[in-house]
Amino acid sequence: MANLHDEQEIRDRLAAQLPSWRYEEGHLVRVFETGAWHRTLLLANAIGYLGEAAWHHPDLLLSYPRLKVMLTTHDEGGVTDRDFELALRIEEIATWQPAPGSALTGPEGGWFT
Repeated sequence: MANLHDEQEIRDRLAAQLPSWRYEEGHLVRVFETGAWHRTLLLANAIGYLGEAAWHHPDLLLSYPRLKVMLTTHDEGGVTDRDFELALRIEEIATWQPAPGSALTGPEGGWFT
C-alpha cells in the first residue's frame, strides 16, 4: 500500500513541499501557464515520460496556453505517497533552469509558471 492521506494531511504537505500545487476533488492539481501550444505539448510529453517511467499515470488536460496536471492513485481511491513523489518530479522538470553562468543558457525567465 502507498499510504493513503487525509485531506488536511494533503493540504499541509502541499504547503510544505509543493506550494504551487493544490488539492482538488481527490487529486493533487497543478496548472502550468505555458503561453503557447508548443510549450504545452513539450511539457505534456515530458510528464508523460515521467509517468511511464514511474508506472504512475497522471491525468492531463491540454489547451493552447496551459496544461493542467491531476494526480491520484486510482487503485487506492485517493492521494498517496506515489502522487506526491511524482508531483515533486514533475515540478522539478517543469521549473528547471540552467544555473547562472552555465554553458546552457535557457530562455530568459523560464518557460512555465
